[in-house]
Amino acid sequence: MAAGGDGGACAPQRPYELVVFGASGFTGQFVVEEVARAAAGGELRGGLRWAVAGRSREKLRAVLERAAERLGKAALGAEVGLLLCDVSDATSLAAMARQTRLVLNCVGPYRFFGEPVVEACVENGASCIDISGEPQFLEGMYLKYNEKAAEKGVYVIGSCGFDSIPADMGVLYTRDKLKGTLTGVESFLTVKSGPEGACIHDGTWKSAVYGLADQDNLRKLRKKIGYAPVPVVGAKLKRRGLLFYNQEFKEYSIPFMGSDVSVVKRSQRYLHTELQETPVQYGAYVNVGGLGSVIKLMFAGILFLLLVKFSFGRKLLIKYPEFFSAGRFTKKGPTQKQMDGTSFTMTFFGEGYSEGQDPQNGKPNVKICTEVKGPEPGYVATPIAMVQAAVSLLEDAACLPKRGGVYSPGATFSKTKLIERLNKRGVEFSVISKPEV
Repeated sequence: MAAGGDGGACAPQRPYELVVFGASGFTGQFVVEEVARAAAGGELRGGLRWAVAGRSREKLRAVLERAAERLGKAALGAEVGLLLCDVSDATSLAAMARQTRLVLNCVGPYRFFGEPVVEACVENGASCIDISGEPQFLEGMYLKYNEKAAEKGVYVIGSCGFDSIPADMGVLYTRDKLKGTLTGVESFLTVKSGPEGACIHDGTWKSAVYGLADQDNLRKLRKKIGYAPVPVVGAKLKRRGLLFYNQEFKEYSIPFMGSDVSVVKRSQRYLHTELQETPVQYGAYVNVGGLGSVIKLMFAGILFLLLVKFSFGRKLLIKYPEFFSAGRFTKKGPTQKQMDGTSFTMTFFGEGYSEGQDPQNGKPNVKICTEVKGPEPGYVATPIAMVQAAVSLLEDAACLPKRGGVYSPGATFSKTKLIERLNKRGVEFSVISKPEV
């Protein structure tokens, strides 16, 4: 096994810098296009040798042709490799991992298909990035592979899509822009869609169905990991209700059900324990609109929570996503027109203590408001986030955590140029206001 040990030292023997696995899947095709764009734009020093991997040669060829067409090229050229690989065939996964420095894994739901890829990468000295929004998978991989990945000098980084790069990096951005000590942040997500509406491919729906059905096991897993509690610094952030009227936005908000809070917490724990940085408390919410939207959402939500508890209910939810989500999730996924008309804004309200103020005493005396905004979250912003995370991993190697392991995005990329790279690609971080002390 020549490719063991330090990924860096024996990197030249590997034919590819990165491989997109699951390239012909619904999300994978957009990731391929984004990698092709990064390669063409010369975002990597010395060009990018990359490959696509999946089960069907025909489908992989079709994806490369589509990407070339979308970039206005005749073809993507011979520098793009084609690897046949199946998630249920460990030998093919190992062969893929041995040929690259980094795997971009687009095959979900990750709770069913994620681990074999992580295992193959760690065993064969390749790093691995995924776009999972499934806390149980992300934290399960930490428990099982963190030590081994550290030994091998490789990085396994989950949740590098819309879940949870905007939130995780947004909290760090807000912290870095506040003069003083940031102690608490709340984020509010608004998704705007055009006349065509918006929808999401049912792969995400499946992950939600299985995730909510399995909350108990997530609690057990966290007990097993035995996380050190993250200390509360400054005033304790108030938890808001399940539904509240938001004065800032003049609409109703609910807690965000994705992985953002758990991912940010992992990053903050790492930055506190390893780098002695002040941990930031975090709450995530989503704006849902007026009363009409709220009533529809409540009906759908109650029905979902009732059905998800029973295997027969879960089968129904998975079979008829469109019906049970009021058209929000479909088996076909969004059309190009829907994607073009959709965008997101995540607004962060931070509070903290001015320079020279002791965060352990008194009330927070400084505030800041920042935002991350970008294109359609699922299939435009997610590939951008994933590919820029990959570029940062390959290009900013000196700024990564000193040892390999299983990390969250904030822990991995806090010292890299990831935010600058995202800004250039249309996922934009900015300061909205810095009220005075």
